[in-house]
Amino acid sequence: MGQQNLTGRRVAVLAADGVEQVELVQPRSAVEDAGASTVLLSLKPGQIQAMNHDVEKGDTFDVDRVVGECSPDEFDALILPGGTTNPDKLRQDESAVAFVRNFFATGKPVGVICHGPWTLVEADVVRGRTLTAYPSVRTDIRNAGGNVVDEEVVNDRGLVSSRNPGDLPAFCAKIVEEFAEGKHPVHPEGATASR
Repeated sequence: MGQQNLTGRRVAVLAADGVEQVELVQPRSAVEDAGASTVLLSLKPGQIQAMNHDVEKGDTFDVDRVVGECSPDEFDALILPGGTTNPDKLRQDESAVAFVRNFFATGKPVGVICHGPWTLVEADVVRGRTLTAYPSVRTDIRNAGGNVVDEEVVNDRGLVSSRNPGDLPAFCAKIVEEFAEGKHPVHPEGATASR
């Protein structure tokens, strides 16, 4: 993973019940191992139920903060794990969608994997961006004005995306790198992607 140092960086991890456990745990561990502190945000206080392969119950995780009570100004980066149920819950919650939309407006880096881009589509932040996702999400991204590629990991101006748990090693390495780099210039809608 190189010598990237995230000491002093605060990373929000936004997830709800149904999050794919490995997509929550591995990226969170990667940024913590590089020195960042993480805060698990969700829709309500208490715990969230993670899943393995979408259908088998995994562990539960303590929620640190409710997303509706948080501001993007409190964080240096954002991780959006997948699982089919998790982003479906997030994209139906106005406070979660507003948080993601406002986070993108700051130019701070974001990591999203698998079905996670559903929340980005709902927040209308994929227009003019190049990213990848789980195959069933790709049409939604295109319909929202995004450009979809089928690659292990894609970086577009600090938006790091991957397709599935098999891409996690590359995804984790790239988010640590981008989170260390920090803010990117906020480009107007439809700007050409830099990769």
